[in-house]
Amino acid sequence: MTELAAQKAALRAEMIARRDALSDRDRHSSHICKLMLTLPAFMNASAIHCYMPMRSEVDTRPLIAAALAAGKAVAVPVVVGPRQLEHSWIGSLADTEWVRGRFGTLQPRHIIPARPGDWSLTVVPLLAFDRDLYRLGYGGGYYDTLLAAMPTIAVGVAFAAQAVDYLPREPHDRRLDMVVCEDGVRSSH
Repeated sequence: MTELAAQKAALRAEMIARRDALSDRDRHSSHICKLMLTLPAFMNASAIHCYMPMRSEVDTRPLIAAALAAGKAVAVPVVVGPRQLEHSWIGSLADTEWVRGRFGTLQPRHIIPARPGDWSLTVVPLLAFDRDLYRLGYGGGYYDTLLAAMPTIAVGVAFAAQAVDYLPREPHDRRLDMVVCEDGVRSSH
């Protein structure tokens, strides 16, 4: 393992523990979703891509529900293999429409293929973010690959406690356009 990979692995463990220890995650998630609804990038999008939450991530289901209620098309990621994501359109958050996939992530019971480029806003999970809006994910490279493959507005959603001054970076790491936290929006513009 390289020194950079070891730094990232140690930081991942620290940030998972920090996020798991947060109180008021539900209340903060709700506020983050409400802030997302006010972003021009969300309001102007006819289609979005948004992850389904797992573990102690920001719960994006209120955001997805609001997007569907507003008539927006919503795609979600489906992990099919190492560093390989597919994407599916969804029409409902009803429990009967979902199954557990790879890594315990929720995925649609029936896949309706969506392709990168079919949406204009990607909502990105993360473990940590820095002042330059680089993110630290779980290390699979799924979102760096997705964001490199298509032009889209990339918005990370995170709890303010996930902020760090600086993250170690590699050439494949992608900068986010914004990060939305319970205490406000950080933007690169």
